[in-house]
Amino acid sequence: MSQGIEELEQTSPKLVALLQKLDASIERLTQAPEFAKYDKLLGVLDLVRRVLLQPGGCAALEVRAEGIEQAGVFAGSDWQTPQILVPSLTSHSLQSADANLLVIEALSEIRLLAVAKDNYRHPLISAEQAHHYLTQVMAINLALLFTPPSEAERETQGRLAQIPRLLFEYLAQRIGYEHVIDQLVDEIWRILQQRPIQVDAVKRMVTQIAICQHNPDIDLGSSGQGAARLVSSLFGTTQACREDPGVDVYKDRLATMDSQALQSEATGFARAMHDTGLVSPYHAVLLRHLLAVDDYLLIEALGLSSTGRDCFMCFRQLIQALIRQVILPATAQGIYGLALMLERGILYQPPVAPALWRQLGLPLCKEAQTRLALAFGDQVSVSARLLEGVLCILGQPLGVGQGNSPTCQSARALSMWAYNDPDYLLQMLVWAARDDEVVMHFEGQTISSRDCQAGVAGEMPIDLDPVSLLLVPHLDRIYAEMGRRCIGREGDPHRWVNPEFHGWWSGRGFRINIDVATGKFQDLDEFIRAFYACYHPYFNGNQPLIHPQPAGIAITDSAARFIGWHAITLLRVALDPEEVMRVYFYNPNNDSGQNWGDDVVVSTSGRGERFGEASLPFAQFTSRLYIFHYDPLEGGALAKVPQDELDEVQGYMQRSWGMDRQPPDVALQAAAQ
Repeated sequence: MSQGIEELEQTSPKLVALLQKLDASIERLTQAPEFAKYDKLLGVLDLVRRVLLQPGGCAALEVRAEGIEQAGVFAGSDWQTPQILVPSLTSHSLQSADANLLVIEALSEIRLLAVAKDNYRHPLISAEQAHHYLTQVMAINLALLFTPPSEAERETQGRLAQIPRLLFEYLAQRIGYEHVIDQLVDEIWRILQQRPIQVDAVKRMVTQIAICQHNPDIDLGSSGQGAARLVSSLFGTTQACREDPGVDVYKDRLATMDSQALQSEATGFARAMHDTGLVSPYHAVLLRHLLAVDDYLLIEALGLSSTGRDCFMCFRQLIQALIRQVILPATAQGIYGLALMLERGILYQPPVAPALWRQLGLPLCKEAQTRLALAFGDQVSVSARLLEGVLCILGQPLGVGQGNSPTCQSARALSMWAYNDPDYLLQMLVWAARDDEVVMHFEGQTISSRDCQAGVAGEMPIDLDPVSLLLVPHLDRIYAEMGRRCIGREGDPHRWVNPEFHGWWSGRGFRINIDVATGKFQDLDEFIRAFYACYHPYFNGNQPLIHPQPAGIAITDSAARFIGWHAITLLRVALDPEEVMRVYFYNPNNDSGQNWGDDVVVSTSGRGERFGEASLPFAQFTSRLYIFHYDPLEGGALAKVPQDELDEVQGYMQRSWGMDRQPPDVALQAAAQ
């Protein structure tokens, strides 16, 4: 490789000149005293940016990767410890308008490439680890390989938008497309195991795999074999659409099919949908065709069990109306929501079916129409788009995600209502969509979202599902207003806000292990024993968790460092297939599979989880818990938890987010010992 770089440098005078300046700048940074390093660092980053834009720039930087790191480019930042970097966070840096942030991220990737290729022996990360990390980064950001900068990227990044694309093209050449595709397939299946409502990003990744498979210039070798089910689930699910002929051609083919052929199509689509959680646009064409053919085939195409079949037949006219108005090729994902909604049997709750009839004819206010059109475009009507979202959230209440926004309380509330009180959710949606207002009550006093000040989120995200898109802005303002009305009260405001905000089933009993004024631990032993007494089947008389309960956890990163407070929902506690007692909970992030450090790794499948659930062993979960609710009429005596289990929980706490939270008297005692 070095010989090739020398030849390239000789044929590119501009790159040679830049590299000479860069080498001198790196040397100045290396020699600079600590107080003067920042100015020298800015000079290095500016030259690296210019080198990255030159042909051969990435290769030249790979050769210099060790020297660049030794000079201190990553010192004092997360990039200094590459073993704890999180691949999913690279997307933000690589699409940043901050040139220095983008350049440091690109340099980090090039450094790890040098490590992966054994050209740089790094003391903190092995070649295998570096290779695995880079394949994950490539998989998550695969669109940067195949798509030009979008209008938004050009507007915010300008010429910087070319840097990630040049970087990824180089990484793909050096690592090999086959590793990227295999990692991407694994990542897609991991996400789909959680059955999120928002699957547009997953569909884009599957599309990129299909493009790679049909590009003669890309040699995938034996990789990507596991991608067949993913690609076919969208583009060639059944025999009649195997070659992805287009929806118009497929519609014509359906018109000539007999009942046996239609049966085969219905079964094929249903199997693929329930297998992956993805729905093909061709499935929507089939469903609309079957409306005029046969209810039995319609049921087959939805893949319903006896519960869903009975529900379909009891509410046949409503289901047909929903299919006619909602199910189009552009809103095909609503089919999966519809099927799961029928499987849940929630239409048997008296208010739900009338509420859906009302939703079918609901006029949307101008504000709601504008917001939906801004987020989803005008390919279909905003009413159809909203109804697709309604079906999805009712069918997948644990699939609601809030992405990177700070509105986890609102996302949790939407999930909890869809899970436990769907008619209340539909009523809320009517107020938001029709009136652009939501009204709730706090301790007998009315709160209107129109009258509230700004909420927790400084800027409302638009990368949400349709129902969240309309409701979250209102809920966020109301939640913040409830918090403001608790100002001056002693203790944590969640004690009063959570039951009023989420619903009557939220326990009025409240426990917290942090002193709000000091941020130090308080009554830690009692807190743990109380949680075990309320929720652990071995200590609460084997009482199952009946209603979902709001709780708060301390989120930590993969190095077990404290990040912040986060809202989750306790769903159930049960033994997993290996007889380990686990807490199953809902995390309103789009991806619940997270590494919280100190061997606390959240599981989303394979440990008895249902779709959308996350789980941890009971002791590990308790170690990240800081508040929980309970029924004060049931929470009596504290559990007699064995000392070794108490020590285990407190050990996890003290090695992570509780490292600096010991009260002064406890800290002094520990120091004395």
